[in-house]
Amino acid sequence: MATSSTEALRAALREIKDPASGRDIVSAGLVEGIQLRDGLVQVTLLTDRAHAAAMEPVRRAAQALLARQPGVTNATAILTAHKGPSPTSAPSARQGNAAPPGASHAASHAASHAAGPAAGHAHGPGAGGAKAPLLLPDVKAIVAVASGKGGVGKSTVAVNLAVSLARQGHRTGLLDADIYGPSLPRMLGVHRKPEVRDDKMIPLQAWGLSCMSIGFLVDEETPMIWRGPMVMGALEQMMGQVSWGPLDVLVVDMPPGTGDAQLTMAQRVSLTGAVIVSTPQDIALLDARRGVRMFEKTLVPVLGLVENMSFFCCPNCGHRTDIFGHGGARTEADRLGIEFLGEIPLLLDIRTASDAGTPIAAQAPDSEAAKAYDDLARRVWDKVSKPAAAGPKIVID
Repeated sequence: MATSSTEALRAALREIKDPASGRDIVSAGLVEGIQLRDGLVQVTLLTDRAHAAAMEPVRRAAQALLARQPGVTNATAILTAHKGPSPTSAPSARQGNAAPPGASHAASHAASHAAGPAAGHAHGPGAGGAKAPLLLPDVKAIVAVASGKGGVGKSTVAVNLAVSLARQGHRTGLLDADIYGPSLPRMLGVHRKPEVRDDKMIPLQAWGLSCMSIGFLVDEETPMIWRGPMVMGALEQMMGQVSWGPLDVLVVDMPPGTGDAQLTMAQRVSLTGAVIVSTPQDIALLDARRGVRMFEKTLVPVLGLVENMSFFCCPNCGHRTDIFGHGGARTEADRLGIEFLGEIPLLLDIRTASDAGTPIAAQAPDSEAAKAYDDLARRVWDKVSKPAAAGPKIVID
């Protein structure tokens, strides 16, 4: 099958009309940038908050049109703005894209930029032709912990991996990128809002980590009823408007699946690599496979596969039971040609420690579970500390 070029995609977008001017969206200057790599395409459309609702049908039409082009396997269209408001002019809840009830000023400020994933950060040629700089330039290594589906214990792995890295002497940060289902506040035992200095949030400190989560900014039971562009805007602000400082490694707890958050991370930071978490079940491995392929498409190196809930040993008699099967992740890693990073057992102590806000890697560092996370941390650090770990990035057209 013939494949499309960015020029062909731009030409195809001329079929879509700008509702304000009646011209096609390309001639009207609304197509700010087109990104294309291995069948994955994203177009950025210019708008402002006042016209975001009117532009939503245009966004959907552009996304559907791009998905039909030759060689395109996945298409995303997003809305963005050249410049967001100053912190003193963030809109109220009656003015549109405001944060949910219970959000702090910092959360409201994040939501006020959510007309696109980079409001206040221009992409492509839209702002004088300059590309937006990559975020988190002072972080030496950024590791995404991801899964193709929910329910495999990805967040537990991310938290304990980060704690283990910190215990091994590395300056470590932990970012909760799951906007809809933030779990870090509960798992870290942290329930306060971050301080804001010079219009930047200060990461909270817990278990030797610098941490940030949208869950620190809203009440625990507040649902995040946000559209995709608002989520991406909040995610960008938790990277770009937080004083992370110099870190050896930032562990990012990704949301499950292969959606907008994953694409935003791949495009806006220099991801060193991704750790894919799965259970031994065939259905979980199928979704993990999708996660591996997604990172490959965005040119992010896959550091390896972790088998979580790998086996269960009775605490009373020591009898071992492979509840979800065993060894499936190792076999899948071999099949995909990636490294198998290790097995994490299914233990009650891991669950109770997470629910109590005391990660097992910190609460019981000599336990079997903590040793498994320590081994994982050493293998991950060995991979990300090598210069060859970093791969090429997507280029904005």
